[in-house]
Amino acid sequence: MARKIINSQHAPQTIGPYAQAVWADDLLFLSGQIPLDPAAMKLVEGDIGVQTQRVFDNLRAVLNSAGLTFDDVIKVNVYLASMKDFAGMNSIYQTHFNAPYPARSTVAVAGLPLGALVEIELVAKKNQGESL
Repeated sequence: MARKIINSQHAPQTIGPYAQAVWADDLLFLSGQIPLDPAAMKLVEGDIGVQTQRVFDNLRAVLNSAGLTFDDVIKVNVYLASMKDFAGMNSIYQTHFNAPYPARSTVAVAGLPLGALVEIELVAKKNQGESL
């Protein structure tokens, strides 16, 4: 299967050997996004709410480049540097999804790139009947 890569100029450019997103049939797998400002390629300053919003802005840019929205997301993986930030992350998270909600896992990790407080990755599905 050939990989169809999605890249957005409105999200941080990759800094390693990976793609922002990859189509596999009608599924789009988005790489994890941390709260990088795509223009400066630097971590945004602020609390978990500010960082979570930046992550969602980055994810939206990649989804939009593929012709999708958060309504097409079926699975979310959230990585937190500390579970004490769960409520703050969740307050921003809930503003981006409508019922029926995607499946989600949230875990605390030992550390995230550049000292980020949050990283989020998504899996989205192209609606049936729409072509890639």
